[in-house]
Amino acid sequence: MVILFGAAALVGVLASSAAAQSDLSAVIARAGAYVEAFQREFGLVVAEERYQQEVTPSSQSLLLRGRQVELPVRSVLRSDFLLVRTDEGNWMPFRDVFEYNGTPVRDREDRLTALFLKNDRSAIEQARKIMEESSRYNIGSISRNINLPTLALDFLTARHRGRFVFTEAGRDGALLIVAFREEGRPTYVATTGGRDLPVTGRYWLDEATGLIQRSELNAVDAAVEAHIVVTYRPDAGAAIWVPARMEERYKQRANQPEVSGVATYSNFRRFQVKTSEEVVQ
Repeated sequence: MVILFGAAALVGVLASSAAAQSDLSAVIARAGAYVEAFQREFGLVVAEERYQQEVTPSSQSLLLRGRQVELPVRSVLRSDFLLVRTDEGNWMPFRDVFEYNGTPVRDREDRLTALFLKNDRSAIEQARKIMEESSRYNIGSISRNINLPTLALDFLTARHRGRFVFTEAGRDGALLIVAFREEGRPTYVATTGGRDLPVTGRYWLDEATGLIQRSELNAVDAAVEAHIVVTYRPDAGAAIWVPARMEERYKQRANQPEVSGVATYSNFRRFQVKTSEEVVQ
């Protein structure tokens, strides 16, 4: 059966579609404003992250200098997690591991104090080096630094959202589900070899305020796949919604082991810098 629309009906359909798109654009603008406010507020907050990673199947070894070396297949990291403002005015996620499988690896407070007191280029470079150092504790054969709970939120900021196409993807109770697909090049995420890796995903958000309660990010091509889901909750101490749980999964397509992880966030502390250069909680 073929259904034909008359001219008037077709105009009505197009008008309805345009109105829906206009409404969604307003929702995305509100979500972007919410994210930028969140970044400013969360930039004054430090969280404690407990991050458990696992490789399956559990047998994993590497030939190193003629010897077969068994690689770790489970690990538990404890880290400080926060956002650090760069010289360009952007917010860079920052993870600083302070404990690996129950063993302390550094003095926690000294580095946090240095970051909060030294808001200059040297502090940002220090933060980047610490991030690189912390990423070496990731287990498995997949090199990665996108395992950050706030990463998907950045796509909604004014700087990046023009690179994405947003569409309505249904509802979950009172929340609107918005799907996103990256079309801009070069992509936000790239492989270690420099290959573009476009992302897709979804947000669960309050369309009236733009508040995001859940995000889902997928980065998939013919060689590798990554999936990261983050849920948020209100925190009275931080006075904002904060990351509660991050679940992730990574796999290379060439029959490599799968890496999975679960991170939970607690002990949110709001820091302030006094004029006496004293950091207080």
